[in-house]
Amino acid sequence: MDIEEQVILIDDADHQTGTAEKLDAHRAGALHRAFSIVVWNSDGRMLLQQRALSKYHSAGLWTNTCCGHPRPNEDVAEAAARRLAEEMGLRCPLTPLGTIRYRAEFSNGLTEHEIVHVYRGLHNGAVTPNPDEANAYAWRTLDEVREDVAAAPQNYSVWFRQYVAAEWPTAMAQPT
Repeated sequence: MDIEEQVILIDDADHQTGTAEKLDAHRAGALHRAFSIVVWNSDGRMLLQQRALSKYHSAGLWTNTCCGHPRPNEDVAEAAARRLAEEMGLRCPLTPLGTIRYRAEFSNGLTEHEIVHVYRGLHNGAVTPNPDEANAYAWRTLDEVREDVAAAPQNYSVWFRQYVAAEWPTAMAQPT
């Protein structure tokens, strides 16, 4: 197995119980560790990405700046910083905000079942998304995001809609 395609299986307390191939874990709906990042700029806008059209689920949907899974034996914060650079071509300090448990079933038979470590970042420079990861990006205010998610929820990833409904991004509206 390629270590880059493995996820960390966990129990309800986020303690590692093993590893699994990423697609196998998503087919089985196995609980695993993940992270989500929202990057803000000094103008109070959050950086959204439109997922690449080649993604195995939620392709072409808008979502938060970056999501992913730490590799076995990789610190979650280090994994988040690594993926932010790989996906969106940027680096910035990340502040941990806590965890959220998330579960969603997709029409293609895959299930996301994760304890998600949430991070906030502040970035005012260039964004150079990897086209294999992101089709496009946009800077939006929280109010713009709320209005658009309410008007066209089908344009957003299931997890991001859950985050918005739970007022998760409001914790990030004032980056430090």
